[in-house]
Amino acid sequence: MGQGGERRVVFARGQRLLDAARQVLGEERGAVERVRGSAGRLREQQVAEALAAIPVGRLNEVTEGRLRVGMLEAAGFATVAAVHGAEDYDLLRVPGIGRATAAQAKAAAAALADAAREATAVRLDPDHRTGSATELVTGLYPFVDAGPVLPAACERAATLAAALEPLLDTAAPARSRTAWWFAGRQRRTAARDALTTLEATLADARDGGAEEALAQALTDLLRLPGSEEQAWWEFLSRPVEFYTVLGRLAETGPVDAASAEGHLPDELAEQVRAQPLDVSGLTVSLRGYQAFGARYALARRKVVLGDEMGLGKTIQAVAALAHLAAAGERHFLVVCPASVLVNWLREIEARSTLTAFRLHGPERELAQQTWQRRGGVAVTTFEGLRHLDTDPPDPTDLPDPAVPADVAGPAGPKDALPLPLPLPLPPLAMTVVDEAHYVKNPAARRARHVAALVDRSERALFLTGTVMENHVGEFRNLLAYLQPELAAHLRDTDQVAGAAAFRRAVAPAYLRRNQQDVLTELPEVVHTDEWAEFSAADAAAYRDAVLAGNFQAMRRAAYAAADRSAKLDRLDEIVREAWAAGEKVLIFSFYRDVLEAVESRVCARSATGPAPVPGPGLFGPLTGGTAAAARQETVDDFTAHAGPAVLLSQIQAGGVGLNLQAANVVVLCEPQLKPALEQQAVARAHRMGQTRRVRVHRLLTPDSVDQRMLTLLGRKERLFDAYARRSDAAEVSPEALDVADTGLARQIIAEEQERLAAPSVTP
Repeated sequence: MGQGGERRVVFARGQRLLDAARQVLGEERGAVERVRGSAGRLREQQVAEALAAIPVGRLNEVTEGRLRVGMLEAAGFATVAAVHGAEDYDLLRVPGIGRATAAQAKAAAAALADAAREATAVRLDPDHRTGSATELVTGLYPFVDAGPVLPAACERAATLAAALEPLLDTAAPARSRTAWWFAGRQRRTAARDALTTLEATLADARDGGAEEALAQALTDLLRLPGSEEQAWWEFLSRPVEFYTVLGRLAETGPVDAASAEGHLPDELAEQVRAQPLDVSGLTVSLRGYQAFGARYALARRKVVLGDEMGLGKTIQAVAALAHLAAAGERHFLVVCPASVLVNWLREIEARSTLTAFRLHGPERELAQQTWQRRGGVAVTTFEGLRHLDTDPPDPTDLPDPAVPADVAGPAGPKDALPLPLPLPLPPLAMTVVDEAHYVKNPAARRARHVAALVDRSERALFLTGTVMENHVGEFRNLLAYLQPELAAHLRDTDQVAGAAAFRRAVAPAYLRRNQQDVLTELPEVVHTDEWAEFSAADAAAYRDAVLAGNFQAMRRAAYAAADRSAKLDRLDEIVREAWAAGEKVLIFSFYRDVLEAVESRVCARSATGPAPVPGPGLFGPLTGGTAAAARQETVDDFTAHAGPAVLLSQIQAGGVGLNLQAANVVVLCEPQLKPALEQQAVARAHRMGQTRRVRVHRLLTPDSVDQRMLTLLGRKERLFDAYARRSDAAEVSPEALDVADTGLARQIIAEEQERLAAPSVTP
């Protein structure tokens, strides 16, 4: 280090940078404390509301019947909250209540309060905007508005402060001529060394734009919404981001760490935690369980992420891709149903700095050439795999039987033409397969394409919330693509080991978390089975269908006469109630003609006033033949519509891969053969980002195919709970719970024909 003037300049620059870093850290600390204070007050308020809903008689359960509850009730202490908030003096004034009883009552109320506090999650309710809730939304706003760059800048400020403080302390004699003169030789030598290091640190900070980043962070921390109304509007626009930031900054509720990590064995969980995750390529923040999921995919290389629907499997996959891209990897491939192709392209572009390429449609070849040259994420469909060089199967093979329309996409005249030669693929750092249960049959052509992709990819990530729909063999088939040795081992042991042992065995390749374990702020979902007796017209249509042995006609007989349908009468009431409350409704059916009947009834309702202002909207129907772009456009229009609205959809088309949190009322027109279809449909609305309670109405008819299906299909759900969801369900044999759709239909037809005293008809 040179002359005194130069030393003082370097020292002053270092001090200014340290002051800037400290200012950012101070503002961040204050902002975080305000958020935590608001969250704590809101949580206590919600605990108080919970206690106010508990009758004082429940104190007997805590004291095993030893408390004189009747005297408290007679004195006006109607709830646990009243006892919990009372002073000893207030209780002692009650006739028959002495000091011991008063202390016992207070202790029992405190125990219930502690239990309520442990079970209560901080929840922001836009329909209940208390002062604490508004304070919390306002306090979260700067962090949400700035995005992930703010915590990165604050972390950088902390790193700079930690580096600069000891250097400036050692170099303190350089701050003035007098200090330098009176410092001893040893201190001046140490100061020179510190100044040399300080100068290098300042150069690195300058080259890395540290001063600009700190200035922007300070601006972000001081930015507040223009009004309370704007703060709530921002929350309603992006609730996921608000809750993500809240979970990072404050204690929000009972989240079990083991649940967030999928109850993996300790050794495996530790391996995942140790996996680095570079999130610099993301433009959104991750929740803790999402970061763990991305680390799991990276650490285990080829796995199934089986999180319950609505937990953000897509962003976890994008996070893993962004990490690999930051490490220098260039080419990634996403395979998904055509129905969610547009959604994947949007998510990648909106939530990361990665570039997405659409390998679908007329510009497919040009997009692939650009992707191969530039690198990025190619997104294609299961059907689109035939255009890629995945070591395709023999061209003389027959196509997959009955490929669902939303997997293959809308058909066109080109499908009849000879296929061009598949385009070669570059080395793939990761292949992501969304809705991976579509390849549960390894003999299908698309499954063999996927298997070839997995073999040639460094990493593979299967995404599905329903790893099995009928039997454990489907689960095992998915694992065989990824970790064949593990799948082969399971084949010999799963039938005798039982469900708990099965879950432990698949932990190296399967991670699943459930909504109730990690989304503590998610509003409740209320399921209601709406039983409607057949009208005369319904009953006649149903009897004809049973006599004909026509299972599909039996399932939709209740809609045969739209103007005389009991189910449609009840559906009309549900829609009217939702519209009056300004709510949006999703209506699902397996059948297009049922949706047409619903549409005619809803249109008739919309045409007869008085209609809520600005008026209810009718969107859809979404069907298997709806193009992916049109499907997403319909969803966007439905979401953006101001006021009540209805979206009609075939359950197999709209129940997969779409985000429909704008709706909080779901109607299922009939029970489904696969319980997973119903779960997926409900999860379109009841998912991360939902801010209101979700009401699910399933329309059913007693003494019909509906009632019999509910009984028989309950076994499928028990199978999934035992083997794929973490559960203490009974240890059962997988084959014992296999329910084939064809066999189920025959059984129901036979039982209904017998009930109606009809002659047996072979379906």
